[in-house]
Amino acid sequence: MGHSAADWDYRAAIEITKDWNGVEQVLLQNQQGASARVSLHGGQVTSWRNKHGEELLFTSSKAIFKPPKAMRGGIPICFPQFGNCGSLEQHGFARNKVWAIDDNPQLHPPNDSHGKSFIDLLLKPSEDDLKCWPHSFEFRLRVSLATSGYLTMTSRVRNVNGKPFSFSFAYHTYFLVSDISEVRIEGLETLDYLDNLCERKRFTEQGDAITFESEVSRLYLSSPNVIAVLDHEKKRTYVIRKEGLPDVFVWNPWEKKSKSMVDFGDEEYKHMLCVDGAAIEKPITLKPGEEWTGRLQLSVVPSSFCSEHLDL
Repeated sequence: MGHSAADWDYRAAIEITKDWNGVEQVLLQNQQGASARVSLHGGQVTSWRNKHGEELLFTSSKAIFKPPKAMRGGIPICFPQFGNCGSLEQHGFARNKVWAIDDNPQLHPPNDSHGKSFIDLLLKPSEDDLKCWPHSFEFRLRVSLATSGYLTMTSRVRNVNGKPFSFSFAYHTYFLVSDISEVRIEGLETLDYLDNLCERKRFTEQGDAITFESEVSRLYLSSPNVIAVLDHEKKRTYVIRKEGLPDVFVWNPWEKKSKSMVDFGDEEYKHMLCVDGAAIEKPITLKPGEEWTGRLQLSVVPSSFCSEHLDL
């Protein structure tokens, strides 16, 4: 006998278990059968499945799941930097830390939990973190799965320091695709981008849509808040909606780079595409007591539904 939305127990839709390294992970489910799995290692979404049980996120078969190594796949959180600069590890330390479940998530609007199963996580700096990045912060993350199957991640970073600090940020989302040469991105046309393969020089996107036939590592600037990733073979479209995240980072390592990565299969580039909601070009600066919010909502629709309905 099925549950109606009214009698669905959202608390029962959250299951906390441990992975094979003893790190807690949270399974969110909705009454239609969709699910999302969140590891406390990195506060990272490691799985997102639709109501048919089909996986929507890519994870490498060679991914390393043991802290403090970063996990190759899912949705790593890049904070307080994106890329590789200074004394911090690449993409910052948030994705390598074990987060805590937040018992006091008072900073979210009360209606944000309606009709959703969700988990609230919290990251505060350790003494070691403060040595390499001397700023006190509270990073609250809510991951929620709606009855529609939409996956929403809301990050709130608060400065509890005595002085301002700046950071960059990305939800480094690995989408699972059937064939990278059959995928296109809509919503980034005519935008300027910084090309990491050309010493971060600035170019303007000329294509009607972005398609893939070689390595891509680009930061698109001042992007719209709705982007679509169309997978022709699956006839489905990932819709990315974002707030507080002006940039979009697009990455596929292609053949040569794939072979140089120890935690990535040689041929796996064909089945993944990173499209990140991000704030990278202009770092976010918080004064003492200030808070920043960045939200990402992911959904999947049949491709035939797409362009005319999405206001791209």
